[in-house]
Amino acid sequence: MMNDLQGKWVLVTGAASGIGRATALAFADAGAHLVLSDRQGDRLSALRQLLNKRGTKCIAESVDVSDAAAMQTFAERVHAQVSALDVLVNNAGIGFVGPFLDTPLDVWKRVLDINVMGAVHGCMHFLPRMMQAGGARRIVNVASLAGVAPAPNMSAYAASKHAIMGLTEGLALELRLTGSSVGMTTVCPGIINTDITKAAGATSASIDAARLGKLQSYYEAQGVGPEVVAAAIVEAVRRGRPLVLVGPFARPMYHLRRLSRSLAQRLMLADARKAGFS
Repeated sequence: MMNDLQGKWVLVTGAASGIGRATALAFADAGAHLVLSDRQGDRLSALRQLLNKRGTKCIAESVDVSDAAAMQTFAERVHAQVSALDVLVNNAGIGFVGPFLDTPLDVWKRVLDINVMGAVHGCMHFLPRMMQAGGARRIVNVASLAGVAPAPNMSAYAASKHAIMGLTEGLALELRLTGSSVGMTTVCPGIINTDITKAAGATSASIDAARLGKLQSYYEAQGVGPEVVAAAIVEAVRRGRPLVLVGPFARPMYHLRRLSRSLAQRLMLADARKAGFS
């Protein structure tokens, strides 16, 4: 548990937009200092300036989390200024919408490199210092409802988020086995209104403009803002919660899948049709 976040150092990857940006602002509101990374340098710089104006200490760098060498160098620069992180939020991620057979292998590699290896690199380069420093510290890995109950036409994204679920639980057990005080949290957001389906290259060629528009309208109608997830992440760090189910459908689908996988799948199929897939 980490009730008082005042003066704690929190790193958020993918911080320039969406859940990452909202999470950075939420931790700043709680009094934390921030380390931010993203590939969107201009948007990241604007966020850093906003936080500085609010009096929040902030280190911000444009970093590709999928690049192992870049992440190692980033960690070295951070550790030159901050002895050890108190909280690491591995949030950076991309989505891809399209049938499995229309998902190119290079897209699979890109999704897994960013969504999975990005979190691996974050843990690999920042966890050792966190363990050495001792005291209550936490790593938060942002997965998805897709990591619990996959939806059609999102096979690469769902696979990456299932991997995050396994990574987080496996590492949590290792840390407990060694008696480390570093805790692990998995966050599974439901339908959240972000630009993840609007980014360049986020859909296959077989998804026409009409279907994409219907999908985006569905997200806007059913989803909630990223600030809802951000608030849940801050609360999870305060309370030491290992699993966060937040946003529409996340909690009911998690429990329904445990009770009846077939019923959960029928509901996911029905929901996919509402979103424009057949």
